[in-house]
Amino acid sequence: MRGRVVLEASMVVIGDEILGGHVVDANSGWLAGRLTAHGVPLTRVQVVPDEPDAIDEALQLELARTRPRLVVTSGGIGSTPDDITYEAVAASLGRGLVEDPVIAGRLDGALDWTREQGVEVTDAFAHHFHRMARIPAGSRLLRRRSGWVPGVAVDVDGGCDAEGGATIAILPGVPGEFRAIVDEAIEPQLLAGRNPLPTIVEIEHPFPESTLNVLFAEVLARFPRVRLGSYPGARMLIRLQGDQTEVDAAAAFVQAGIDELHRTPGGARLAASWAARRGVAREKESE
Repeated sequence: MRGRVVLEASMVVIGDEILGGHVVDANSGWLAGRLTAHGVPLTRVQVVPDEPDAIDEALQLELARTRPRLVVTSGGIGSTPDDITYEAVAASLGRGLVEDPVIAGRLDGALDWTREQGVEVTDAFAHHFHRMARIPAGSRLLRRRSGWVPGVAVDVDGGCDAEGGATIAILPGVPGEFRAIVDEAIEPQLLAGRNPLPTIVEIEHPFPESTLNVLFAEVLARFPRVRLGSYPGARMLIRLQGDQTEVDAAAAFVQAGIDELHRTPGGARLAASWAARRGVAREKESE
């Protein structure tokens, strides 16, 4: 482990198209899974429009939370006028913008290719295109093995490796690009080995969720550091997460409660009736 202080994470999803219902955010749920795999809790997700004040408000809220913290943004780093994430993050941190030579070189290559296609590349064309290379001062690139769209990391107060620090990772919104940067840069550089890995135990059961509420309350009272989630659906699932010893004990307690209910005549009838009811519902859904 790099240290005993637990790293937490936040996400700020930026885009008018998401708030307008034109695009569905595919990044936050996927990122939550990757963070969980490294024992890093994702404690907040905000979705904001492409507006400087909204981005600043969201960013400052996340930087004010418990540190060390990784704040991941997605969206708004293209070349169109509504892509303002670099400018907004820089302004929020009181920094200027600088042109990154690596990104600028790649953009120059793309402009040369555009000229080769017979399209006139004016100074205005090149100026707007190069907005993608103007990043907050003091940033570093989060490089990938393939593709040329990079991510950018900005450290605040020593970065997320410092007990009171934070790192802002500015990533593209396109899911393929977002995931590639997380896989190839953020996970190995910022997440791997950072936190102790939690134990996760899942228990499937045959009852309506509400039938187990009293049992759930007892679990939370006996094991306050264990996170309990109940997820009804095709599988009636209980998920327990936390320290291995406590999770194992909580899981044994939950399973004993479920087994005890199932052994009663009423519990057995309820399980059978619930299974039949869910089967009818699935049949209707498939029609």
